[in-house]
Amino acid sequence: MNTSTILGIIVGLATLMGGIVLKGSSLSALVNPAALVIIFVGTFAALLNAFPMSTIAKLPTYFKLIFTASKQPKEVDIAKEFCSLAQTARRDGILALEKMEFKEPFLKLGASMLVDGVDPEVLEDVMEQHLEAMEERHRVGAQVFAQAGMYAPTLGVMGAVIGLVAALGNLNDIEKLGHSIAAAFIATLFGIFSGYVLWHPFSNKLKQMSAKEVEIKRMIISGIKAIQNGESIYVIQERMLAFLQEKDREILRKEWEK
Repeated sequence: MNTSTILGIIVGLATLMGGIVLKGSSLSALVNPAALVIIFVGTFAALLNAFPMSTIAKLPTYFKLIFTASKQPKEVDIAKEFCSLAQTARRDGILALEKMEFKEPFLKLGASMLVDGVDPEVLEDVMEQHLEAMEERHRVGAQVFAQAGMYAPTLGVMGAVIGLVAALGNLNDIEKLGHSIAAAFIATLFGIFSGYVLWHPFSNKLKQMSAKEVEIKRMIISGIKAIQNGESIYVIQERMLAFLQEKDREILRKEWEK
């Protein structure tokens, strides 16, 4: 599970409920089926109008990405693997890479084209195309949640208006009027909460995850090109170190110097 997502939702709900209680209201005020329908079903309806069904069908996948831990390889592991690949290619030739197993599909693609002797420009172009296609898929996923974050608060206003219309029918009963007005603004509360605590942050998380995956794939492209160009082990190591945090660079440098 993605700890930060779970923790963020828990803290967000605690803040919402804590604020309600500290302001002297009852948590029962949040139990408003009409508001939930207007905000969450309404937001889903807006997404149906905004995106093709092929994109909507991927919503479970997007949620899975947000709530599960990343399975992307670490930059340090990629750097170590390329150091090993470069040594194998220099010692036994590039064809020796054919016998090696690769867990990362993008790295496997690059190694396969290396072994097949694909022209350097073609190799880079193919890998860049795969990268661009991935970025576009990720962009659409993040956009879905960004749009939901835009629609939800506005639907909250609509819910408040609907509630106030109902409240106007209780002008002769002050107690019912007060309850009706309070209930009217619960929809606004849910709209703002879902928009700015859930949907917009989810969109940002997907963007961050995409950026991380792009960086790793850029690292792989750089390493594949370096091996294809026959660059020295030292140069390849420095190319890999350029993608790492300073702390990880120092650890790997000391490890490689042994």
